[in-house]
Amino acid sequence: MPRRNDHYPVYGALDLGTNNCRLLIARPALGGFKVIDAFSRIVRLGEGVSGSGRLSELAMSRTIDALRVCAGKLAWQNVSRWRLIATEACRMAANGSSFIDRVERETGLRLEIIDRSLEAELAVAGSAALLAPDARTALVFDIGGGSTELMWLALDRGSYRIVNWTSLPFGVVTLAEMFGGIDVTPEDFDAMLDYVEAPLRRFAEVCGAGPESPPDHLLGTSGTVTTIAGVHLSLMRYDRNRVDGCWLKREDVRRVTRQLLAMSYAERAASPCIGKDRADLVLAGCAILEGIQALWPSELIRVADRGLREGILTTLMVEDGTFGIEPGHSPALAELGAI
Repeated sequence: MPRRNDHYPVYGALDLGTNNCRLLIARPALGGFKVIDAFSRIVRLGEGVSGSGRLSELAMSRTIDALRVCAGKLAWQNVSRWRLIATEACRMAANGSSFIDRVERETGLRLEIIDRSLEAELAVAGSAALLAPDARTALVFDIGGGSTELMWLALDRGSYRIVNWTSLPFGVVTLAEMFGGIDVTPEDFDAMLDYVEAPLRRFAEVCGAGPESPPDHLLGTSGTVTTIAGVHLSLMRYDRNRVDGCWLKREDVRRVTRQLLAMSYAERAASPCIGKDRADLVLAGCAILEGIQALWPSELIRVADRGLREGILTTLMVEDGTFGIEPGHSPALAELGAI
């Protein structure tokens, strides 16, 4: 017997970043969508790009292996509507476009390299449900592998508007490659902070909001904030249900950062919420986050284990009029800007 919602498309969203390859597959469901399959692998596609300007053969091979898994899942789940995006690593690399052609030849997947503006919009669309309903302003940030997106939002009666945004050309991979990520001294950490301060300050000036007028809260969509949340919660293994949507106090973030800075690389790698794949990157992310907090000292940060992929799924379903519908009922168009 077919399921009640089999006449609705199955949707897919793939986000190929500088560090990760992530896939979500979902069906429309009451209130949004229901994830039916997922995949995530650290591929470090952008490893070394900041120095060489090119994607390396080893990084491309790792990534294509992961994308073959994604292609198999898209076929197995009969996905009929999808969007497959690539971000900063492919934008930066001189051979980014040729790599996209190679991916299509070897996996059958055609990825699109999106610009930073669309990346920012999708990050907000994917995490907007976690904006506090009583907030009037919020700063959404996405600390990626090769870039960091900042979006200043105005909120009003359940909807949001992006007032200003920027994409800064550094992330956890690029910063760790510049200053080191394995043996990080307090001096190394301070050097990272100094590096990110000026670009962040320029965006604060554009927004007309700095330490004296912080947003009502921060909303972080990156692996940095989910990792910090997992460590703060003393999780013995990462648990998305406990991390996604949780609130961190400003002092919580500072305490965890100092805890990680005091640990060796081996100790960070042994942490269940960090692991060896992130152990050399997590302090670079902490430095970027500390720089954000220094300029916008909001007392609360909300943590989102969601972002670009969820934004893609949301926009595709809104386009089709299937977002948030209950199976078996007539579609009703949902407003993308709704919280």
